[in-house]
Amino acid sequence: MSVQKNVEELKSIVAQEQIITDQAELYDASADRYKKYAKTKNVLEVPLPLAIVYPYTKEEVKALLSYCNENQINVTPRSGKTATEGGLENWKEKTIVIDGSKMNKILKIDTYNMQATTESGVKLQDLEDKLRKLGYTTGHSPQSKPVAQMGGLVATRSIGQFSTLYGAIEDMVVGLECVFPDGHISNIKNVPRRSGGPDIRHIAIGNEGSLCYITEVTVKIFKFYPENNTFHGYLVEDMESGLKILREVMVNGYRPSVARLYSEEDARQHFRHFYKNKCVLIFMTEGPAGIVKATNEGIVEAVEKYKSGIIEKVDASHIENWFNNLNWEQSRIDEEIQDMIRNNAHDGFTTEISADWENVIKIYNNVMHRIKEEFNRVEDLTMLGGHSSHSYLNGTNMYFVYNYTINCEPKDEMLTYHHPIHEIIIEETLKMGGSMCHHHGIGKYRSEWTKQEHGSAYYMLEKLKEAFDPNGIMNHGTIFPQENEIKKYIRSKE
Repeated sequence: MSVQKNVEELKSIVAQEQIITDQAELYDASADRYKKYAKTKNVLEVPLPLAIVYPYTKEEVKALLSYCNENQINVTPRSGKTATEGGLENWKEKTIVIDGSKMNKILKIDTYNMQATTESGVKLQDLEDKLRKLGYTTGHSPQSKPVAQMGGLVATRSIGQFSTLYGAIEDMVVGLECVFPDGHISNIKNVPRRSGGPDIRHIAIGNEGSLCYITEVTVKIFKFYPENNTFHGYLVEDMESGLKILREVMVNGYRPSVARLYSEEDARQHFRHFYKNKCVLIFMTEGPAGIVKATNEGIVEAVEKYKSGIIEKVDASHIENWFNNLNWEQSRIDEEIQDMIRNNAHDGFTTEISADWENVIKIYNNVMHRIKEEFNRVEDLTMLGGHSSHSYLNGTNMYFVYNYTINCEPKDEMLTYHHPIHEIIIEETLKMGGSMCHHHGIGKYRSEWTKQEHGSAYYMLEKLKEAFDPNGIMNHGTIFPQENEIKKYIRSKE
C-alpha cells in the first residue's frame, strides 16, 4: 500500500485537521532528545513518519491502532515529547506517530478519596496548578514538569524530585485506561489495593508505548503544606561520606522530600557560588509540622554521626533558591536549541542507574576511573561527575552527568562521545548487580542491554510482547532489542 493511500485512509478514522504531514513537523517527530544535537543540525539519519495523528478520544485511539495493526504500520505513541533515550526515535519506514496531547481534560479531582483522574495529554503542571489552588499536590515534580504530560509520565515510569517522600509515578498511579494494538480497551479500576492476581497496572506503567497506548490515568493526591518546607545544605568531603549520611537518614525511617548528593564536578555547575570545590549534600523536608520537625531532627542526627565528613553547613536560602529555579520551562528547552545552533554546544547528557548502598559507591568510582583511563576523547570532556537524587531503604540512584567540546561532525556526536561513556556506565552497573535505568527508561539506546538487565526474567517481558503485540507494531525497537537496527543506528561506526 502506498504512503499516500495510508494517509488518505486515516481520514476515514479522524478529521483531516487531526492529521499532520508537514515535513518539518515529521522531521521533529522522527527523534527525541537523545539525538538533540544532530536533530538541531538537521542531520538525522532516520526515516520520517508518514504522519502525526492527534486523536481526541480513546475510541479514535482504538480505531487508529486497529488500522495500523491490520496494515502492519509501526506506531510511535507520544505524549509530552520529553523522552531522552530514543523511545520516540523512528526506526521503521512505515510509521504513524499518535500524539495524545489533544486528549487534555482533567476529568475529576476527588479530594475526599485523595485522587485525580486525567486524560493522557494533560500537562502535569496544569494538574499541579489546579491542585495547589485547592491545597493539594500530586507530589510529582520531574524537571520536565512544565511540559511533561500524564500519559507519557506513566508510560516511561517517571520519577520526580520529591520521590523520597511521595514515591515515583508507579507509587502514585491508582488505576488507568489503555488501548492495545488489537483495539481492546482495558480499564483498570481505582482501588487503594487488591489481591486479585498480579498487579496488572504494571503491564502499562513503564511500557514506553511498546505494548499499549495509555489514554487515562488516576493518581493519588496529597495535602500540601508549603509553609512547613525546610531546607538543609552541607559541604562534604567526598561522595562516600555523603552516601553514608543519605543511608543513615533512610534506614532510620525518615523521608525527606528531597535527599541529594552532588560530586565536586556536578556541584560546580549547580552551586558554583558556594561549593568550594567540595561535594554538596542537600535535604528538603515537607508535610505536616510534626513530621517535618521529626525529619529535620533525624537529618541533624545523621549529620552529627558522620560529622567527620562534613566541611561546613550551607545557608539554607541558597538551597531554597536553587530548588525554585530547577525545572525546565519550554523556553529553557528552546534556549538550549538556540545554543546548539549558535555555539555548537549543548547542556550535556546524563545516564542514571540504581544500586544498593554497598555497591553504588563502587559503581561510581569504577565508572570515573574507566572513563578517565579508557575514553579516547577524554581531553574533550568539560564536565564529568554525578549525583544521587532518589533514595530508598535499600539503596539509591546515581546520575552520571557529562559534557564535552564537540570536535566531530554533528551526525557523529553520539557515537563519538555519548555512547562510549554511556556504555562504560551501563557495563559497570550491570557488573555490580545494579539497574542500568533508574527512571529514564530503556528507550532504544539501552535496548542492546535489555536481556542483561533482566537476565532469566527477560522471558516474562518477552512473553508480554508476544501476547499483547504479536504483530510488533508498537514502537518498534523500544525496550525489546532489534539486532539489525542496533547495528545500523547504535553501532554504525564500528
